[in-house]
Amino acid sequence: MNRQQLISQIVEDVLKEKDASHTCCKDGVCTDGMCVIHNKEGVKNIVSNGATRVSAGVGVDAAGGVEPDLARMIDHTLLKPEATVEQVERLCAEAKKFHFASVCINPSYVPLCAKILKDTDVKVCTVIGFPLGATASETKAFETERAIRDGATEVDMVINVGRLKSSDYDYVESDIFAVVSTAKRYHALSKVILETGLLTDEEKIKACMLAKRAGADFVKTSTGFSKGGATAGDIALMRLVVGSAMGVKASGGVRSREDALKLVASGADRIGASASVAIASGATTAGGGY
Repeated sequence: MNRQQLISQIVEDVLKEKDASHTCCKDGVCTDGMCVIHNKEGVKNIVSNGATRVSAGVGVDAAGGVEPDLARMIDHTLLKPEATVEQVERLCAEAKKFHFASVCINPSYVPLCAKILKDTDVKVCTVIGFPLGATASETKAFETERAIRDGATEVDMVINVGRLKSSDYDYVESDIFAVVSTAKRYHALSKVILETGLLTDEEKIKACMLAKRAGADFVKTSTGFSKGGATAGDIALMRLVVGSAMGVKASGGVRSREDALKLVASGADRIGASASVAIASGATTAGGGY
C-alpha cells in the first residue's frame, strides 16, 4: 500500500468513527457516568495525576461543571497590515493584564513584543508564510529562524493549500517539517494553520495527519484572512484525528466567551482571537477580524 492509499484508508476510517461517535449525555441524562459533569471525582483524579487540560462535551459550562481558565488559553492577536506600534504596545499591555497565553503579531513586531513582555508569563507568537502559505519552504524556514532569533517562542505557519488540494502530500509534509524542525532546534512551539474554510473534511483529515507526521505541536483552523473560521465541528474533527498527542487551536471568528467555550468543549486547547479582552470579560464584540 503506497502513501496515498494509506492516507485514503485512514481518512475513510476517521470519517466512519466521526459518524459513529456520540455524546454520552443525551437530554441531560448521562448514559455511562464517565463525563466531566457526572464524574467530577474522576476529573479531580486526572488533574491530580498531572493533566493540565481536560476535554469535555458541549454543555459543561451551562451545567456548572468544569470551566477552563480561558485567559491562559488565548493567543491575543493583532495581524492586520495596518497595525501600528501604539496598537501593538496596547496589545502587549492587555496580554500582561489578563495573563493571556501569548500575543500573536506579524514578524516585524516580534522584537518590540519580546522587549515589552520580557520577564512576564506571556509568550511571543508570530506567523510564518502568512496568510497564503504559498511561499517556498526554504523561505518559511528562514522566516522561522529569524523570528525566533528576534524573540518569538511560538510560530504559526500556513500550509500550502494548493499543494494539499493537488494531493502532493510529500510536498506538504516536507513544507511543514521545514518549519517544525527549525522551531524545534530553538525549542520553540509550532502550530500548523490548515485554512479549514477552504478544505473538505477529507482534506482537513489529511492535513492533520501530515502535520502530526511532521512533528508539529498544534494544528490550527484558520488565518482569519480567508473565508470561514473556527467551528465546533472542525475542532472536534481535528481532535479526533490528532488525538491527545497534539494541541488544537481555534482561530477565526471567535467573538465572545460563549464562542470560546463551545470551541474548548469541542476539543480546542488554544484560542486565537483579536476579541480576547471581550472574551475574558464575558462581553461580545462585532469586530472585523485580526
